[in-house]
Amino acid sequence: MVSFIIIVATFILLGVLFVRLSPEFGGTPSEQKISEYEQLDYFSDGKFSNLIPTTMDMDFGKTIKMLPKFFKNDPSRVPSFELPIVSRDSLELVADSLPTRLVWFGHSAFLLQIDGKNILIDPMLGEVPAPNPLLGKKRFFKDLPIEIEKLPQIDLIIISHDHYDHLDYGSIQKLKEKTKQFYVPLGVGAHFERWGVSTDQIHEMKWWEEAEVDGLSLAFTPSRHFSGRGATNRFSTLWGSWVIKGKDDNIYFSGDGGYGPHFKEIGEKYGPFDFAMMECGQYNENWKEIHMMPEETAMAGQDVNAKVIMPIHWAAFTLAMHSWTDPVERVTLKAQEINQPLFVPKIGEFINLKDSLWTKEEWWIKP
Repeated sequence: MVSFIIIVATFILLGVLFVRLSPEFGGTPSEQKISEYEQLDYFSDGKFSNLIPTTMDMDFGKTIKMLPKFFKNDPSRVPSFELPIVSRDSLELVADSLPTRLVWFGHSAFLLQIDGKNILIDPMLGEVPAPNPLLGKKRFFKDLPIEIEKLPQIDLIIISHDHYDHLDYGSIQKLKEKTKQFYVPLGVGAHFERWGVSTDQIHEMKWWEEAEVDGLSLAFTPSRHFSGRGATNRFSTLWGSWVIKGKDDNIYFSGDGGYGPHFKEIGEKYGPFDFAMMECGQYNENWKEIHMMPEETAMAGQDVNAKVIMPIHWAAFTLAMHSWTDPVERVTLKAQEINQPLFVPKIGEFINLKDSLWTKEEWWIKP
C-alpha cells in the first residue's frame, strides 16, 4: 500500500512539475492586464465569456460513455492513402508584384500574401497539437508544403486563440526571429512573452478592435468558443476571428467556434468578403455550441457575406470522432443547396484570389 501511494504521489508531482516548468503551457496575464480586462462586458471573475450563453461541458455520465468512442481505433478518422500535398519552393514566395494569395498547411494554418506582406495565420506547423508528443495524435502527413526554415520573412503572425492546434510553441520558436509583429487576442501576449518575443512586437486585441498595419486594415471580431492551455486556465485569454483588408481584397478568418448571430454582425460591419476561411471540422453534437457543424459552416459563410468560402479545421489532425472526410462532404452538400460558392484546394496549392475559385479535384477521395 505504501509503495502504491508513493507511485501515485510521484506521478502527481511529475505532472505538477511538467505543467509549471514546461514552456509549452505559456504564460499568465499580469495583474495589471487583468484589471484592464475587467472593464470589458465579457470579462468577470478572471474569465472571458461568449456574447451569448454557451454550454461546453457534458455531464459525467455522457463523458464516460463517450470515452471508448473517442479512443476507438477507427480507420475512417485518418486517410488510408498519401495525401497529394503540393510542395512550394522558397523562390516562389518572394517574387515581385505577387497577387493576393494563400497557401494552406492543413487544419487552420495559412500563409497569406497580400499587398506585399507575408502573414501567417494560426501557424500550427508542428507534428502533434498537444503540450507533449505523447499526448496527441500526429499530423496526417509528414512533410509540409514548405518547411518553416524556408519561409520568407514574416511581417505579421495572427492568432485566433491559444489552443494547441492553433498556437504551437515549437513553431513560434522557429518563427519568432523572422517575424516582425504578432497580433493576438487579449491575454495571449503572455504566452509570447514567456517564449522570448519582445513586448514591443506583441499587439493584443479585444473584440471589434481595429488596427492599421503598414497599409493593411485588421479587425479582431468575436467567435463563440473558449481558450486555455492547461487544466486550470480555461477562459483566461480571449478567442476570436479576424478581418484582413488590403487595397483590393477583403478576407475573413473564422477561427474556431459555434454558430451564432455574430456572423451576421461581422458581415454587416465588414463584408462583403472576397474569401472566407470557415471552421469546419472536429465537431460533435455534444459540443456544437463551440464547434460548428458543417451545414452551419455554409450558413455562416452566407451570414458574413462571403463571395467564396473555404472549409478549414480539417485534413490534418483527428480531434473528434467523425471520419476525416465528413466535414468536406457535408459542407459541400449544404453549400450546393443554398448556392454558397465553396472552394476546397489541395494542401499547399496556391489560392489566388484573382483566379476563379472552384474545386477542380476531389483530392480527399482515395485514387
